[in-house]
Amino acid sequence: MAEPTTIRTSLGGIAKLIDHSLLHPTMTDAEIEAGLQVARQHNVAAACVKPYSVPVARRILAGTDVLVCAVIGFPHGNSTTTTKVAEAREAVLAGAHEIDMVVNVGKVLGGDWEYVRSEISTINDCVTSTPVNGGGDGNDDGQTAILKVIFENDFLEEQQIALLCRICTEIGVAYVKTSTGYGFVKQPGGDGNTYSYQGATVPHLKLMRASCGPDVKIKAAGGVRTLDDLLRVMALGVSRVGATVTVAILEEAKHRGMTDEPTEFSWK
Repeated sequence: MAEPTTIRTSLGGIAKLIDHSLLHPTMTDAEIEAGLQVARQHNVAAACVKPYSVPVARRILAGTDVLVCAVIGFPHGNSTTTTKVAEAREAVLAGAHEIDMVVNVGKVLGGDWEYVRSEISTINDCVTSTPVNGGGDGNDDGQTAILKVIFENDFLEEQQIALLCRICTEIGVAYVKTSTGYGFVKQPGGDGNTYSYQGATVPHLKLMRASCGPDVKIKAAGGVRTLDDLLRVMALGVSRVGATVTVAILEEAKHRGMTDEPTEFSWK
């Protein structure tokens, strides 16, 4: 089947595809708050923050429909399941609507699928049963959070990605996600100056869409840096994109004539 070459969307539709990422380890509180203002101004889908930033995210995003997403076991996924559960519960109780959790990559590579399945299931149960704390404003009364499971595809073989998708489908997680955006893969030869990172790739996104059930959504992260990148993955069935260059993408969309009226757009 040929890949699509156009997609019908709008400026608001593009914004609501983006999880604005505020996760770099060197970001100061002032930089995070400025990034949250960007998320608010552009009415993106979510602001993705480190767990300690959930309360300030709730404060700055109050009165909008921009969701707060917290990362768990980030970026390497090596915490114990108990620690990940505690971290996820604390984030939801602080007001996070969504949790992006990194799998234990070593367990995946080692084929310990019982561990992997149990961990994802345990964290999903915690996240989906814990009421989101809305700070007493009533906006989240009765609402529970959702889980996105980060695979870190650069480290994995295709069969491992496909099996993770099937496990997540059976468990019923909301999203599977390609990458943290902060993984690094050392190339053959051992040269310390030849690290590279692909993040979300078209073949992996196609594989994930084909391997997940219809109720599991796909989030692409890492490598989506332009409007063309975003349109391309959107056409493949991606429902969210993790991005640090949100403003540049939306400004490019405006420059190319995108408005709030849905229009057909193509990409290079």
